[in-house]
Amino acid sequence: MRTTLLAAALALGATIATAQDTAITYTVDQEYDDVTFGLESAITDEGLLIDAVNHVGAMLERTKEDVGATKTVFLKAEVYNFCSAKVSRDVMEADPMNLQFCPYGIFVMQMPETPDQTTIGYRIMPEGPMKEVEALLEKIVQTAIEM
Repeated sequence: MRTTLLAAALALGATIATAQDTAITYTVDQEYDDVTFGLESAITDEGLLIDAVNHVGAMLERTKEDVGATKTVFLKAEVYNFCSAKVSRDVMEADPMNLQFCPYGIFVMQMPETPDQTTIGYRIMPEGPMKEVEALLEKIVQTAIEM
């Protein structure tokens, strides 16, 4: 299945990368706002509610002088948090410790070095029941970048 997804991503002009074996990311030649619109639509099209949008890029930029920094890390960066009652129940019935992964997050970022590209991704989930969550996240990301 991963081979099929990689082929689909490459056909879209996206690249897949594993960042330190902790995340799956796709970098696309799409406007940031188009990717976030696609993400919001993909999440709600799954019947899910976005619990929060964390404006990490804006926070880092707003506070950089306060912490003695000068570097702009992101042009834009946000993390979208949401949950699925059905998937969450499945994975938490299998192991209540899977609570630690909820809510689920998908991040979107635009780097100063590559302002014409947008990266979208999510954390790699541990083996076992949480791979169901990872499959949901992958589906949502693929839908977002195909819009």
